Amino acid sequence: MIIQQYAMNRKIKSLLKTLYNNKKLTLIIIAVILIVIIIINVISCSRKNAIRIGADDRIDITPEQIRSVEAIGQWEFLSVSDEEFVDTVRKGFFSDDKLARIYVGTLRLGVDMQRVQKDWLKVDADTLVAILPKIQLLDKRFMDEARTRSFFESGSWSAVDREALYQRAYRLMMERCMTVENIKSAEENARIQFTALFHSMGYSSLRITFSNQ
Repeated sequence: MIIQQYAMNRKIKSLLKTLYNNKKLTLIIIAVILIVIIIINVISCSRKNAIRIGADDRIDITPEQIRSVEAIGQWEFLSVSDEEFVDTVRKGFFSDDKLARIYVGTLRLGVDMQRVQKDWLKVDADTLVAILPKIQLLDKRFMDEARTRSFFESGSWSAVDREALYQRAYRLMMERCMTVENIKSAEENARIQFTALFHSMGYSSLRITFSNQ
């Protein structure tokens, strides 16, 4: 053991002596060591300051886009035409008076964008969520007076009598046209058209529902 240590010390002394006598070799070794240290530091800093590039799937909608959709106002998604035959009879002593008329109307179902709730349009992760106003009758004056015609009339009838007949036809059209099936059909048309609108604005993932108010 002592002999091996002595031999090792002699080798170290010999190496040091060689380096001392050969200054050029010494400078080269020092330069190599410095270069290695610099390379290690550069690699370490690069790892710490590495730029991470990833996809940001979040989307944003601007107030201007929201206002542009709200500015649409009323949007019709289903039009239903109807024709109703309505009559009334007034009993008389000698004969009965009868009034029969045919009423025509077109009911327009859709949404009124002026009735949207606060935060009706928002972002959920990568999905644009729209809560539209419920489907409603856009114009309550749907009876076409110009196409209303008398079918049969006997006797004398007042304006009040004719108005009562008109109101009966109005209620019949509402019952016949404002059905669950027609409302669902209008909602489906609304989803299709709003989807196309938002796609044109750059939004691909959508969820469209309707308010119950």
